[in-house]
Amino acid sequence: MIFIEYPKCSTCKKAKKWLEENKYQFEERNIKEDNPTAEELKEWHEKSGLPIKRFFNTSGMVYREMGLKDKLGQMSDEEKYELLASDGMLVKRPILLDGDRVCVGFRESEWER
Repeated sequence: MIFIEYPKCSTCKKAKKWLEENKYQFEERNIKEDNPTAEELKEWHEKSGLPIKRFFNTSGMVYREMGLKDKLGQMSDEEKYELLASDGMLVKRPILLDGDRVCVGFRESEWER
């Protein structure tokens, strides 16, 4: 499994603790230092079955500063992937990758499945 996180994020800390307590083996990836590429984001989005908006950190400062709430509706998915790839702080986290499964954000019940 690959655990994509921002180490200072409280939700990421909770998720990491949950993974460790449940004895899961995982590789860590700091989203600020190693931001996902547009290609990775497209692949994860397709595997997740989630709407692309779920990949945006809508409560983040960068999202609000850029006024993306009003702009996303007019953008293509390709433009959204490029935008997400431009700054790790725009991406919702944590992201857990396990083969063909992708979990975005931390919901314990979802991660248990």
